[in-house]
Amino acid sequence: MQIMIKNLYIRSGIYNSNNRFKYMDIKVLGTGCAKCKTLEKLTREVVGEMGIAADIEKVEDIAKIMGYRVMQTPALVINGKVVLSGRVPTVMELKELLSGSSNPQTWKLNNNASS
Repeated sequence: MQIMIKNLYIRSGIYNSNNRFKYMDIKVLGTGCAKCKTLEKLTREVVGEMGIAADIEKVEDIAKIMGYRVMQTPALVINGKVVLSGRVPTVMELKELLSGSSNPQTWKLNNNASS
């Protein structure tokens, strides 16, 4: 099956060397403590500063948090992988985690797409 896409609009983001748009699914896991709120705020600021296209979700449900096998919060999940747990990173550490995350979802930028 082939799908033709005309006028593909995607919000700004990071492009890798293959001209692919890098999109991230980010979850901040935490029950609402001060450190959890700080990680969420910092993550949103750094994502905006870096121009990354991402969906950022704050997960406070303890059952969902345990589903990631996280025992210490706050925790940061990028594209389904727990990359940080139990502390708030520095801005530099967070930038490194976001720019070097493995398995980002990517889409080729062109006017035609097939599936």
